[in-house]
Amino acid sequence: MNIRERLEEMELANLSPYASCSRNSKGREREEEECDIRTAYQRDRDRILHCKSFRRLKDKTQVFLSPQGDHYRNRLTHTLEVSQTARTAAKALRLNADLVEAIALGHDLGHTPFGHAGERALDQISGCGFAHHRQSVRVVEVLEKNGRGLNLSWEVRDGIRNHKTSGSPATLEGQVVRLCDKIAYIHHDMDDAQRAGILTEDDIPITIRMLLGFTTKERLNTLIHDMIENSNGQNSISMSADIAEALMELRRIMFETVYCNPRAKREEDKAISMLENLFRYYRKHPEAMSEEYQSLIRQGQDAERVVCDYLSGMTDQYSMLKFREINIPKSWEVY
Repeated sequence: MNIRERLEEMELANLSPYASCSRNSKGREREEEECDIRTAYQRDRDRILHCKSFRRLKDKTQVFLSPQGDHYRNRLTHTLEVSQTARTAAKALRLNADLVEAIALGHDLGHTPFGHAGERALDQISGCGFAHHRQSVRVVEVLEKNGRGLNLSWEVRDGIRNHKTSGSPATLEGQVVRLCDKIAYIHHDMDDAQRAGILTEDDIPITIRMLLGFTTKERLNTLIHDMIENSNGQNSISMSADIAEALMELRRIMFETVYCNPRAKREEDKAISMLENLFRYYRKHPEAMSEEYQSLIRQGQDAERVVCDYLSGMTDQYSMLKFREINIPKSWEVY
């Protein structure tokens, strides 16, 4: 018995009966030889961690576009906070922490530059539509490894596809990530908003603070404990009714004071206009895209979809660089 097989035996012996054990995975789209050290979900986590799309998350907006400060979250730090929170919950619930980590690390791989503003821009201008959760699946199934994809396990792809609130993950591990994603972004976006001076503790109703806590740290602790206590030994992941209602009230406050803040919206409108300009340009000049994207069109992939692939893979800074190259006149070089 090799190391992987021993790990699989330990999962079967120690995890909850509701957990997703590696040995019982529905497998990959393309069969491949098993690793003798890592379980299937450990390999999936490692593939995501080492892929190019994951590295680019460090230069993609979470909420604040190009913030002046070193401590604001970006899409990568958001992903890491979701992963940490979800792993904590998974271990407490005796679920498969490796599967949770793989889903969490991969859930936002398809996100656009400039956060949800970029997502709206591509969805509005593209005839094929755009949603980051579907794009994240496309990244791992098609775009990575020069069109071969990462060949991840079915359970990981299902969790990535269904991480939005409206999703319905097939595994409890996917359900953990879906809820921890919401908990994480409300927690850290509120922390960043307070750092930016957009929001103060006094903007949060006293009834919410008395229930959840008087600091962002206390509220995060309350939310995670409540999820674990209500899900322990159950075949679904949930929160108590009053805590879930308070979480949604925090989300409403964030939309009113931060996500729809006029100061932020002015910059978002610029980002949307820029991405729409880039979309029209690359739709007309697909030869200007990287070779790996041109080859997808030659293989018969829809051209508008491929342009969305190219633009959504850009970082904030790279998209601005390409916009300047295309639209801003440069001085002639004199020899």
